[in-house]
Amino acid sequence: MTDALGSIDTPESGRSDGDGEDPPKKKTRRGGGGKRGKKGPLGRLALFYRQIVAELRKVVWPSRNQLTTYTTVVIIFVVIMIGLVTVMDYGFGEVVKYVFG
Repeated sequence: MTDALGSIDTPESGRSDGDGEDPPKKKTRRGGGGKRGKKGPLGRLALFYRQIVAELRKVVWPSRNQLTTYTTVVIIFVVIMIGLVTVMDYGFGEVVKYVFG
């Protein structure tokens, strides 16, 4: 009864039916093949810029109202962080003056 689940007679993983032969490997092409390899530096640069424009067209840009809201939130956050760092700097300065005279 070799067909039962958990049988020890099942082939090892990665081997095909226990015949011991490795499966054929795909041939990989290296070097200057494809569309990019046939173009010169200016052609590749033009392709790069065309791809940039294509990606920027996919971007969902915020509306004016969203942009104003996001900018306000960032400015308020930065002002709060500046205040926090200023207070901590002043506090540590006072502690250093007290400890070292």
